[in-house]
Amino acid sequence: MVYRSLKHIYCQIVDDTVGRTLAATGTLAQEVREAAPKTNSKAAAALVGARIAGLAAEKGITQVAFDRGHYPYHGRVKELAEAARKGGLKF
Repeated sequence: MVYRSLKHIYCQIVDDTVGRTLAATGTLAQEVREAAPKTNSKAAAALVGARIAGLAAEKGITQVAFDRGHYPYHGRVKELAEAARKGGLKF
């Protein structure tokens, strides 16, 4: 699931069968803030995508459903998705 605001972008992996968040990250995470000074950029979104893929890999998650909500698939949302795919997530 992806949430995008004017200044930040967040991503989480949720197990809908039990309603539990398995992994979550966003531009407020320390690692992302240090690497990307502007949190509302495509580069920051790509870092979030790579980080969520890494967190998923640590937990053994490879297949997810990409829920972008009502956000169009371009810009920061697209960068996040492409970085997550490069990191090993399949959707």
